[in-house]
Amino acid sequence: MSLRQIFLATTMLVASAAAAEAAPKVVASIKPIHSLVASVMEGVGAPDLIVEGAGSPHTYALRPSQAREIEQADIVFWVGHELEPFLEKPLESLGAKADVVELADSPGLTLLAPREGGAFEKHDHHHDGAEEGEEHHGEGEDRDHDAAGAEDHDHDAAEHEHEHGETDPHLWLDPRNAAAMLPAIEQALAKADPDHAGIYKANAEKTAARLAGLEDKLSGALAPVKDKPFIVFHDAYQYFEQRFGLAAAGSITISPEVAPGAERVTEIRHKLADTHATCVFSEPQFEPKIISVIIEGSDAHSGLLDPLGAALQPGPDLYFEVLENLSASFRECLSPQG
Repeated sequence: MSLRQIFLATTMLVASAAAAEAAPKVVASIKPIHSLVASVMEGVGAPDLIVEGAGSPHTYALRPSQAREIEQADIVFWVGHELEPFLEKPLESLGAKADVVELADSPGLTLLAPREGGAFEKHDHHHDGAEEGEEHHGEGEDRDHDAAGAEDHDHDAAEHEHEHGETDPHLWLDPRNAAAMLPAIEQALAKADPDHAGIYKANAEKTAARLAGLEDKLSGALAPVKDKPFIVFHDAYQYFEQRFGLAAAGSITISPEVAPGAERVTEIRHKLADTHATCVFSEPQFEPKIISVIIEGSDAHSGLLDPLGAALQPGPDLYFEVLENLSASFRECLSPQG
C-alpha cells in the first residue's frame, strides 16, 4: 500500500470516527421502530435497542444497562403508552433530558380502534358505569375462567378496562404508517444533529420509496389468500389485515399477558368451526401450547406470525423482513396446500 493510500484510509477512519462521535445518542423501543430509525440514521450512526430478541413490549422488564442508555440518550423513539407501558416511568425519570418522540402521535397515521373477543367486537368507551361494569365483567370471566368468586372476576374486569386505550398500538404493521413516521424521525434527528440534516432527509426519502415498493409487492403476493378466515393468538395484526385485505375471524386471548381460560378456548373452537377458518397462528413471543387444543379435530393448520422480528438481526432491513415474513406466513398457512 502506498503512502497516499495509507493517508486516505487513515483520513476516512478519522472522519468516520468523528461522525460517530458527532451523531446523537439515540434509543429505540422495539425492533421495527429501531429499524426505521436506523434507516434514517444510516451513514451517521446507529440507535440502541431496548426490547431485544424475542422480548415482548407488553411484558418487558428494563435491564440496568438499558436504563443507563435511556439516561444518556439525546432522543428516545417509542410507539407510546399503550404498547410499551414499561417505559412510562423510566422515560419520566431517566429520560427527562432526552427528546422523547412518541411515534403514535405522528401526523398522517391511520389509527384503528381496538377489537375485542372472539368476534373482534369494537371496544366502546362510552358506556355509563353500570353497562361498562357488566360488559367487562363477562370479559374478565373469559380471561380467567379459573378465578374463584365474583370478587376476583370484578378485579379482572377492572384490570381489563385499564389495559385498553382508544387506539390499537400495533400501528407499524401498515407500511403507510411506517412511512408517516419517517418525517417525525427525520425532524427529531435533524433538530439534535443539524450538521447531518441532509443525510437524514435523503435517507427518509429513500426509505419511504422502499416502503411504497414493499406495499405493492405484498399486495400482489397476498391477493390469492384475501378473505380466507384465520385466528390469531392476540389481536396485533389488524393494520396489516386492513392494508392487504386479510380476514381475521378472532383472537385466542384478549390480553397477551393473561393465559386464555376454558371459556375462551371453547369460544374460539366454536368460532373456528363457524367461520371455517383455515389457520390458527401463534407467536414466538408467547409460544402458546393452546394452539394444538384449538385446532384438534378441525381441518385448520397452525402457523406462526412474528410482528416484532424475534429472530431477525436488528438494523435498517429488519422492518422489511418482518413484513415479508408475515406475508409468507399468511400465504403458506392460508393456501389450499397449506
